[in-house]
Amino acid sequence: MRAGSLESAHMRITLTNVIVDDQAKALAFYTEVLGFQKHHDMPVGDYSWLTVVSPEQPDGPELLLEPAAHPAARTSRDALTADGIPSAQFTVDDVHAEHERLSAAGVEFTLPPTDVGTVVMAVFDDTCGNLIQIVTPAPEPA
Repeated sequence: MRAGSLESAHMRITLTNVIVDDQAKALAFYTEVLGFQKHHDMPVGDYSWLTVVSPEQPDGPELLLEPAAHPAARTSRDALTADGIPSAQFTVDDVHAEHERLSAAGVEFTLPPTDVGTVVMAVFDDTCGNLIQIVTPAPEPA
């Protein structure tokens, strides 16, 4: 494919990140509470290249638990959180059931399950500086 071509390059998302205050705390939350699996944990200086994946897609997209060491990263993340804007979105089979499960585990929601037409969504605090949104697509009209 030549530069400027409109042909599909079949680009895929393989990695995205959330900025976290403490990688060990984030790993515990994302694995023990949310149910992700640790994928990579490679030391890089004072931190690690630390990623998690969905157990349903062990070779799928990775979520990097990025340390909030860079002032710009922390400032951006904190501003989004203060404005109520989620840093990431995850799809679940049933937002209502996941809300109940996570609430029972002590997760604090800033938005309970809410039907917004195309999805039912809820937003929670990941305890690591981020708001995370979960969604379930709304059923197709009969």
